[in-house]
Amino acid sequence: MANVRVAVIGRTGRGDYGHGLDDVWGTVEGVELVAVADDNKTGLAAAAKKLKVDKAFADYRQMLDEVKPEVVCIAPRWVDQHREVVVEAAQRGIHMYLEKPLCRTLAEADAMVAACEATHAKLAIAHTTRYSPRIAPMKEMLASGKIGRILELRGRGKEDTRGGGEDLWVLGTHIMDLIRLFGGDPTWCFAQVTKDGQPITKADVAEGNEGYGPLAGDGITAMYGMPKGATAYFGSQRATSGKRPRFALQILGSDGILEITTGYLPSVKYLADPSWSPGQSGAKWEAVSSAGLGKKEPLVDDKNAGNRAAVLELLKAIRENRQPEGSIYDARAAVEMVAAVFESQRVGGPVALPLKTRENPLSLL
Repeated sequence: MANVRVAVIGRTGRGDYGHGLDDVWGTVEGVELVAVADDNKTGLAAAAKKLKVDKAFADYRQMLDEVKPEVVCIAPRWVDQHREVVVEAAQRGIHMYLEKPLCRTLAEADAMVAACEATHAKLAIAHTTRYSPRIAPMKEMLASGKIGRILELRGRGKEDTRGGGEDLWVLGTHIMDLIRLFGGDPTWCFAQVTKDGQPITKADVAEGNEGYGPLAGDGITAMYGMPKGATAYFGSQRATSGKRPRFALQILGSDGILEITTGYLPSVKYLADPSWSPGQSGAKWEAVSSAGLGKKEPLVDDKNAGNRAAVLELLKAIRENRQPEGSIYDARAAVEMVAAVFESQRVGGPVALPLKTRENPLSLL
């Protein structure tokens, strides 16, 4: 079979080329990297040299029309053009690998989904932990009742200087994706967004970094109603991370705990303790590798591993004509969990999911 033709879109100074999204293609067999687009002249020249491609375009639309790639990598971290680029690619029937998060609002997400559905274009989102080989043994442990009945899922952001609303958008989507992966789809959200310990008001809303649109809050406290009576939580407080960040998800069951950080080979730990208190019970945390509980890790991580796993899954999904793991629907659901936090704050109470409000709730304050 001929190699899959891939093009890359970046935006120097406005999201650049994501977290290794441009580098990964040179490590994937069966791929031919054919072109790059960047509206920054200097950045474009540097990217073409780095990626070793002869065709470089200032206008990504021109690139899509002339080069006609089968897959396009949409790499910028800034989200202000994600909807536009995804719709343009989808209308041409081009499949996509996209930096997270999907977009700024649910209205944008709906437009992106509709465009993909119209031409059967596939999109995979770069929530790279979802593609980790350590996910499978975790699912097996949960299915076998290793931690008993799931009662809570507790996630926190990185809680650095971006803590609060920005943390929820930039890093919280990783946690939201894992909450859904292990816990299913939430049916409601009840949350509070604060600044200096007080609920935010319209005066606290400002344009967010990285093209996120209206943003507010240095503190987030959110809870979600999950299937079978479980409850999920997400929290973030600015500048409280310390030397050992809490950026992770804990799955707490009636018989123990599973904990996962993020990345291709994240730290995964198991605690056989129904009290959830190892200091009192004496229970010890045990490591979970891709081979299973207490087994040596046979795999080696590298900077491209997570993106490579995601790309290989996307290419397989294209060949099999199915949705990829970490599809546009999963990406939209993560955005919805984020939007629900701000919508709950806006209305002053719990909100049902799927949300009726499809615009940024902060723009409606």
